[in-house]
Amino acid sequence: MDLVMRVLAVILARAGSKGLPDKCVLPLCGRPILAYALDHARESRLVEAILLTTDSEPAKAIAQAMGAQIVDRPAELATDTAPVDAVVRHAVLAYEQQHAGPVDAVVILYGNIPVRREGVVDRCIGHLFDTGCDSVRTVAPIGKLHPDWLHRLHGDRLEQYRPNSIHRRQDLEPLYYHDGAVVAVTRAALFAPETAADPHAFFGRDRRAVPQAEQDTVDIDTIADFYRAEAILRTRGGTSAMTPPNEAAAGGHHS
Repeated sequence: MDLVMRVLAVILARAGSKGLPDKCVLPLCGRPILAYALDHARESRLVEAILLTTDSEPAKAIAQAMGAQIVDRPAELATDTAPVDAVVRHAVLAYEQQHAGPVDAVVILYGNIPVRREGVVDRCIGHLFDTGCDSVRTVAPIGKLHPDWLHRLHGDRLEQYRPNSIHRRQDLEPLYYHDGAVVAVTRAALFAPETAADPHAFFGRDRRAVPQAEQDTVDIDTIADFYRAEAILRTRGGTSAMTPPNEAAAGGHHS
């Protein structure tokens, strides 16, 4: 990988939330949830600058104290329906207006994710440049919520979502979901003209993945997620929100 590539980390944190209001600034094991995401960006060796795009004053204070740059998110981009790519483009343009020339790639980190695997940010950046693809996302196995094991309800009557006779987990087709830990995308893909019509177009045409174990990432949307993240952090002494490589391997991570 060409180490002169310019990579910008953009962390997303919004004041409003239907599940847990202001969840990014809630205390978790003695620190705001957002602080862990900022740590993950700061631990990268490939990121040139860290931006926080937000409409939350407490989040701004946390990020400034940790050395991140702030992008004030306008009201129209601070709703729960605002497209992520539009929010990120706004932040990137704000940064580029104050610094010489455009960046080459952007790493998107959600501020409500306090648990990530150690080194995963740089791993995704490296995969982006090594393959020449448009985007890289972390993914995890779908597990017990596989569509072959799901049902529709008609009153109290069950109907298989996808009729099949699969009873063993080992016979299920391997499927993955984006766990939210990292999105790495080239600037070219992020700003491509077709992104205006398709909310997923900013991932580009060549989309790659970095597979992880399900326990490598905790995305806090509910109180149950909060307690799960708290349990993981307390198990590690509350000093790290990164999944150590040996722990991830033991959990079934496939490199």
